[in-house]
Amino acid sequence: MTRNSPLVKRIAIVVGAVVLTAIVSMATTLGVSRSIEGNATAINIAGSLRMGAYELLARSAADPTENHSTTFMAGLDAYQQRMAHPGFNQAIPRAKDHPLAKQHQIMESLWHGELRPALIANAPNSTRVTEDLIAVTERYVTEVDKLVSMLEHRTEARVDLLHLIQIISLVLSILIIFGLFLDIKKRVLRPLRKLMDIAVAVGEQDFSHKANLKGSDELSRLGTAFDQMTSELALSYNELKEDAMAKTRELEKSHAALELLHSSSRSLFANHDLCNGAIPMLQDLEQLLGIGPIRLYLHDKNSSEPVQAITTSTKDRPFYCKDHHCNACLVTPEVFDELPNEGNDGRRLLLPIRTPGQLLGTLEVWYPASKGLSQTARRLLETLSDQLATAIFLERQVTEEQQITLAEERTVIARELHDSLAQSLSYLKMQVARLRRLDITGEHEKVHNDILEELSTGLNSAYRQLRELLTTFRLKLDTPDLATALRQTAQEFSERLGSEVKLDYRLPPQTLSPNEEIHTLQIVREGLANAVKHSEASEILVQVLFESPRVSVRILDNGKGLPDGDQPSQHYGLIIMQDRARTLGGKVNVLNRDTGGVEVALSFVPKSRHLITSEAAGG
Repeated sequence: MTRNSPLVKRIAIVVGAVVLTAIVSMATTLGVSRSIEGNATAINIAGSLRMGAYELLARSAADPTENHSTTFMAGLDAYQQRMAHPGFNQAIPRAKDHPLAKQHQIMESLWHGELRPALIANAPNSTRVTEDLIAVTERYVTEVDKLVSMLEHRTEARVDLLHLIQIISLVLSILIIFGLFLDIKKRVLRPLRKLMDIAVAVGEQDFSHKANLKGSDELSRLGTAFDQMTSELALSYNELKEDAMAKTRELEKSHAALELLHSSSRSLFANHDLCNGAIPMLQDLEQLLGIGPIRLYLHDKNSSEPVQAITTSTKDRPFYCKDHHCNACLVTPEVFDELPNEGNDGRRLLLPIRTPGQLLGTLEVWYPASKGLSQTARRLLETLSDQLATAIFLERQVTEEQQITLAEERTVIARELHDSLAQSLSYLKMQVARLRRLDITGEHEKVHNDILEELSTGLNSAYRQLRELLTTFRLKLDTPDLATALRQTAQEFSERLGSEVKLDYRLPPQTLSPNEEIHTLQIVREGLANAVKHSEASEILVQVLFESPRVSVRILDNGKGLPDGDQPSQHYGLIIMQDRARTLGGKVNVLNRDTGGVEVALSFVPKSRHLITSEAAGG
């Protein structure tokens, strides 16, 4: 260390500050403690003066004998000596304008001017105490009490000041020591740790570590020397092993490429989940080739624009994400900004995902413009796109077959319902009509009419629900997706209402499985049927929105609203809607709107989150 060592100077400053704080604390503590010396003695003496005054008052009323007079005067002199005790007078400030000195002067004046002469005058002449003497004694004791109270307050204030000084000194010492600790940690321990890491890394032939220490102290200069040394060592080491490492990298990359192709084939054909299947595989590919991000776009026959299905890197959760517990594609903004992309010195490669005669999607690959894309990497990506095309084509075939099977099953169900249950309900309605025409009078007439009314209401409700169900089954058969089915439903109920039923549909393609689509469609139809039948509305709006990760369906009308301001608990249609919502894993709420009318709100999280939706089980 030199005489101008910054480290030594900082440590000396901190030690000096601690010493100065200790000296100031001790000096002020000593001064305060000396200022309260004798206060306890003064308080005790002042307290005894109160009792002594009453004792003298009692002695003055004893039998007037010669011996008594001598004893009384001796007690009076002893009391006078206690008042002149040095320990008592030492606690009284010398300044005459001090409140404590003034109170002491008042007490002495009252003693010498009134109480002492009154006691002396009363002692030899009377066997009783006069009221004037008692009053003087009480006034004197009151003044003594005030003096004692002032002494106690003064002592407590000095003690509190002493505590405050000690606390301030302790806090300052802790802050100085804490500052010293932080300074040592920042300027000594961290640089030493960095230098040790560099030394260990150099021993392991890693020359990428840099100290990057700023400053003019010894460790900063040592870190600069270390950085220069590691740079020179790295240059020499790289020049010696460049050829050998290049050949090794090529061999390793070829081996890794073969393994990746094998694992990606199994992943694509066995795992339909985006996060657990495609994204980890593509992220491994990015690390292997030094590229990314990679995005997969699918071409949907019901959408004019390609639909983004997955991305390997994004700082914001994608709109189409249906699982907010999955963070496979999320990266920090700093990492995202460092990726090659448009406007960031990046180039884009577009690879078609196709089968003979059909374009299924597009694979978008970004890579650094400075490094380019090798032929080996391009061939690997082309092979991957072929595997993606095969997997997507097979999944779509399976999905279409399942949808056809589902449609056929629903056709059979609709036909059976129409040929069996519908005919039975029609027969029962005719029998109820016959019963109505019977002329039944007497005591059972009212019961008969009530039973007929209940049967008629139940049959009409069941028949209406059956018609809705048959209509929904047939509607699904003729439509390619939920959006088309909802548009036809809106047109159908517009004719019933006499005015347009508006549809706001903003759901990404392939968001719902066929099972979820049919339940959603049936809930919308039930809500529209209730609105047209009961609400007396002139405007109805159907909203189907994707509020990631939930699907929200709302049916809004401007009608008369619910009569009791709440959803009817025993309404058949509402019970069916709630049952379908529970099947979807969501819930249905029916409530009056603030602006008038009724809102039917369905909210649920889609269960399918596949590359190509493959769930088609009937509900």
